[in-house]
Amino acid sequence: MAPKKQAPSGFTGGMDTFLRSVTLLRESVPDLGKYPFNLPAVRSLETLDLHPQVTFFVGENGSGKSTLVEGIAVAAGFNAEGGSRNFNFATRRSESELHKCLRLVRGTRRPKTGYFLRAESFFNVATEIENNPDALQSHGQVHHHEMSHGEAFMALVQKRFWANGLYVLDEPEAALSPQRQLALLRSIHDLVRSSCQFVISTHSPLLMAYPNARLYHLSERGITEVAYEQTEHYALTRDFLLNREAYLRRLLA
Repeated sequence: MAPKKQAPSGFTGGMDTFLRSVTLLRESVPDLGKYPFNLPAVRSLETLDLHPQVTFFVGENGSGKSTLVEGIAVAAGFNAEGGSRNFNFATRRSESELHKCLRLVRGTRRPKTGYFLRAESFFNVATEIENNPDALQSHGQVHHHEMSHGEAFMALVQKRFWANGLYVLDEPEAALSPQRQLALLRSIHDLVRSSCQFVISTHSPLLMAYPNARLYHLSERGITEVAYEQTEHYALTRDFLLNREAYLRRLLA
């Protein structure tokens, strides 16, 4: 069952945003029995309100969070493999049809910049940057292929993410150590204070701890809004760290 619409956590009446909500246009869905519309989280989707600052989508592998984030990004005008709205390349078309069936309700503000970062195709984006002098200039002349994966991610955020931007991130923690995840959390906070909005899919209990963010949990039961302490990621990490030996005995017996 889709969650009821309500003001996002930490929302104040005078605060507007770039994206207010996302709605599945059921009349446009070709077949609810086929991917990606057969995913429970997509099939049950009605309207989701997005937090004016940070919205997280969390859930198990295969729950549809990356599919939903990709759909939002493409519907917002970003290249399916990642990059800014100026990127228009396709190494291999693999995006789903979901974006064609989504309606984004936009706020009165318009982003001055933005970016879609997806971990699995960042290599292709980095290659496109290096092959385009204008793109290289806008990314601070950084050659991402000359860095580790994690260093390249952080350089992108620090050199290319600017104020008044809409940023859609798909599992940005994939290449980051715990320390770098905390650094990313601080960068997100600095950008939020510069009037940016983030929509993020993640497995990281460090990232999803961002204060006042809205968290949606995707599962076989659909999409539900949860508190941070109610996420499986938080509970499992906490229990494992507090009871490591017992967990390992059961797991490795």
